[in-house]
Amino acid sequence: MLSQKTRYTIRALMHLADKYQQGLVPLTEIAEAQNIPAKFLTVILSEMSRAGIVVSQRGRDGGYELALAPVDISYGDIIRISRGSLALVPCASRFAHEKCKNCLEESECRMRALMLQVRDETAAVLDRISLADPIDMGVMAEG
Repeated sequence: MLSQKTRYTIRALMHLADKYQQGLVPLTEIAEAQNIPAKFLTVILSEMSRAGIVVSQRGRDGGYELALAPVDISYGDIIRISRGSLALVPCASRFAHEKCKNCLEESECRMRALMLQVRDETAAVLDRISLADPIDMGVMAEG
């Protein structure tokens, strides 16, 4: 499950993608439009700035904008930066791997094998879709 922080991050970056090449977007605009607490949004956008995803300018005319074109920012990248991993369990993480507590040896664990497949399929989808891609709202009706 995605954390609230990751969901806020995705929504904030979607908002910035919608405003790409239109100039700096004030923090208050993003916070209000996306229903994100401003203090939390500041933390999120600072993290995205350190990762090279957004740039910011302080001051009265300040704000945020994407540092990269939306087509160059995949949802997989966003989730990895904000969450650390796409894996549902620590033993299936590619970059933040940890042995699970109270589990079988990894070489014998069928659940780990399943979670590796889930991670790879999830990564394939999320790495293929960027902030530039339209999101089909019709999918919501099928859920």
